[in-house]
This record gives sequence, structure tokens and C-alpha cells, in this order.
Amino acid sequence: MKRICIPSSGAASWQALLADPVKHWRTGYSARTLAQCWEAADGLPAEVAALFGSDAELLIAIPEHKVSLRDAGRESQTDIFALIKADNRTIATAVEGKVNETFGPLIKDWFAEPSPGKQQRLKFLCDLIGVRCPPPDNLHYQLFHRTASAILEAERFKTDDAAMIVHSFSPENKWFDAYAAFVQLFGIIARPGELAGKPMRDGRTMYFGWASGDPQYLSM
Repeated sequence: MKRICIPSSGAASWQALLADPVKHWRTGYSARTLAQCWEAADGLPAEVAALFGSDAELLIAIPEHKVSLRDAGRESQTDIFALIKADNRTIATAVEGKVNETFGPLIKDWFAEPSPGKQQRLKFLCDLIGVRCPPPDNLHYQLFHRTASAILEAERFKTDDAAMIVHSFSPENKWFDAYAAFVQLFGIIARPGELAGKPMRDGRTMYFGWASGDPQYLSM
């Protein structure tokens, strides 16, 4: 993982950071749509800011940020890692962009052949985010490691809290049910446009939110 971040010159700067810069950079898909939206905002997009309150401020945003999960496996590549200040607290935030794409494999599929490495990783993720292991197998693995990456970066940057935000540009809020099922693990009833938190063992609060993006960016 590179430690030096180059300032963006516009949405096109994000393309080279993708795992597949050709396949993933398509009009109407999440990577390009998210980049267009955040670049146009020059700060927090209004719908994301609304989750955190009237004084919410973007301190820094890093596209396609890779977070080590403290093992030899693949890093968690967060669409945007953002440091947000709100109510005089700093929040390490993992932003997952979505249009119509799924949240990837379910636990039952990802863990179908539980190698020692996968067993170690799943236990680490569950312990870190504070849920039982193994978790329900109908939940999406991506949401586990994306939440964990926010907590790990909160520890590393010594922020007050952490957050995992889905920034969706789907007019039908596609895959909201999958997100809602995941946050129910924490006793949270999910609603679009609302932020909900769960106190963690380390004293921080882990926040979850679903922000509905402006559809104008789907055509850019």
C-alpha cells in the first residue's frame, strides 16, 4: 500500500486506481459515478453530509484505499476512505459505492471451502466488529471486511469513531435489503438516509448509513 497520495485533478484521476481500469470505469457503474459525484461536491456530497449533521466536514478523501486485514490475504480495497469531522469528533469512514452491482459473494459461498487462511480471516473480522463467528451465511462477505477496514483505520488514525457508508445511486435502492440484513447483526434497523451507531468495545461508536446519490451522475 502506497503511503503517498497525489492530489486529484478530476474524476478521471480515479480510473488508474481501479483493479481493472478499463472494465470498472464505465458510465452508469459505481466507480465512475462515485468519482463524478465526489469530485463535483468538492467536499462531502450533500446526501452523505446529511447523515452526519449540519456541521459535517470532509477533512480528506482517498479513493480506492487499501487496508490490510492483518494476514497474508488480499487487502480490503475501499471505494473511498474519508476522514470526516462532525459534532467536534473525527470519524474514519469507509464508503462503498453502489449502483446495481451486488455486494459480492455471500458468506456461504466465500466460506464454502474454509481453508485455514479463510477460517483465520473470518474469525478476525467477526471478533473485530463484535459479532459471533461463524456469522449467518446469507450475509455478504464484503460488508464484513469493509466494516472492519473502517475500524482498523480508526485505530490507526486514532479517530473518535468509525463509519461504514453505502453511497447508492440505484433509483430503486437495489441491494438495500442485503445492507439492512447485515446491520441487523448489530441490533440496528436500517433506513435510507439515516445514520445509526453501535458502541464498540474500544469506546468508539461504529456508525452505519445508506446515502442515496443524485442520479444525474449516472450519465457522466
